[in-house]
Amino acid sequence: MDDIKRRATYFVLGIAALIVVSTPVYDAGMRLFEPRPYPPDGVDVSLLHSMQVVVETFTATGYGSDSPWLSPEMNVLVMVLDLTGVALFFVGLPAVFLPLFQRALSRSVPTEIDEMTDHVLICRYTPRADVLIDELESNDVPYVLVEPDRERASNLDDDDYSVVYADPESVSDLERVNLSTAKALIADGADRVDASIVLAAKEAAEDTHVISVVEEPEHERYHWLAGADEVLAPRDLLGRSLAEKLTTDISMHEEDLVSLDGDLDILEVPIRHGSEFVGQTLAESNLRNRYGVNVVGAWYRGQFETPPDPNRELGPGTIMLAVGDEESLERLNAETRAPTRLFRRGETIVLGHGEVGRQVTTALSEAELPYTVVDTVPREGVDVVGDATDPAVLREAGLPDARSVVLAIPDDTSIEFTTLVARDLNDSAEIIARADSAEAVRKTYRAGADYVLSLATVSGRSIASAVLESEDVLSVDTNVDIIRTNAPKLAGETLAEARIPERSGCTVVAIKRNGHRVTDLGADVRIRADDELIVAGTDHGTNRFIELFC
Repeated sequence: MDDIKRRATYFVLGIAALIVVSTPVYDAGMRLFEPRPYPPDGVDVSLLHSMQVVVETFTATGYGSDSPWLSPEMNVLVMVLDLTGVALFFVGLPAVFLPLFQRALSRSVPTEIDEMTDHVLICRYTPRADVLIDELESNDVPYVLVEPDRERASNLDDDDYSVVYADPESVSDLERVNLSTAKALIADGADRVDASIVLAAKEAAEDTHVISVVEEPEHERYHWLAGADEVLAPRDLLGRSLAEKLTTDISMHEEDLVSLDGDLDILEVPIRHGSEFVGQTLAESNLRNRYGVNVVGAWYRGQFETPPDPNRELGPGTIMLAVGDEESLERLNAETRAPTRLFRRGETIVLGHGEVGRQVTTALSEAELPYTVVDTVPREGVDVVGDATDPAVLREAGLPDARSVVLAIPDDTSIEFTTLVARDLNDSAEIIARADSAEAVRKTYRAGADYVLSLATVSGRSIASAVLESEDVLSVDTNVDIIRTNAPKLAGETLAEARIPERSGCTVVAIKRNGHRVTDLGADVRIRADDELIVAGTDHGTNRFIELFC
């Protein structure tokens, strides 16, 4: 039963209850207080007549069968009934009647789909669904939102989402949305509901790939038992992603590299506080001549730019996407760090010790880096108990002297305020923060964070990576694709003439020609019909490249 039907049912039952209660009260009042025979002449059933008067009063039809009333008690009772009827009208109008009228006048939401195959069924709408849908659309993969709330489904339909009004916990409803021909089903709601969806999906189409999203990692086992093919824990993923950004400040790991071709790799290289490159432009840094690498893209405060503007200044938190051999990338990564300092207790401050915070401290422990944990709840692993928005608590934790600060608090408003406080106490510390919503990311950057990662982005892109089985995505928080393809439509043109970055938003990082790789790509390099181009860009950009040039 959807929300409007539920409200209408409760409203009707409430009125019926009021009528049932008011009828005997009115009947008794007439007999006790009115100085005249009751019921009136010709009326054999007094309760039925009393109910008629009550209904007339509630509905404001104003017939007044028994008026005028002579006793003050009955006049008061009738006034109460009048006011009750008016109140029922003003309560029912916005809560029940207007929504019903709007539904009757609006277009109906589909309850099934026809002739759709290889689509992705997303069971229930959540904030991370938008990130997932963007990724699916960028890869031309059709999707359908399966929403059990009619009002929400109608709103999503009005916003041009592909949606059906159906119950994802119902086997018959899943069959109506062609589950058997779907590429995958995503169960993304409350943990218990998701387990029910998985069971229904496996009952309706056992061979369909089912991915379940859990909020509490301890519930993963039960989703596996229900039959899920993959189980993702977004907060666990978020914690690991934040930890990776922190620990790669110390050394480059082999898994940080994405191999392009042979010994040609691509790596995210963050600019840290204290690095010699802070305040320089890409042109001034002269990375190509100094390290033999090409910078094909960069993230500036969460916004990806490819190719990056050579005259844009690099700052703390800028993340460059560099291409080169492993040795060159290792040297560059080492140079972009701050000058080496001795680690001491309190060097990294972790604010918040929930699932995300615990993932961060686990990574720090494995890297043998000291840290101090602040949380409002006194529990194992917490060093300082207090509110992270309180400057006194942060001073006690040693934040003014900290090298890095990780904000793992599960509230966007608190994250933003704590970022302001932390930056005020320490203007040189590297601040790495989580955000629950994608909308909070830019505000947290503005507050002074160096790197911000949203739960919605991590989980949405992780789900997309699982569905699309993408092997060339650098990480769930950046999602840069690497493609290798011929571009026959560019044959005979130089890179300058082709204007690939301006037209597609992608960058050619290497060309494989006659069995040899060319990485020295000047503007005058001419593309041949049999060249294999290695191209980096976002999902949308690489799709655009294929559309324009292949």
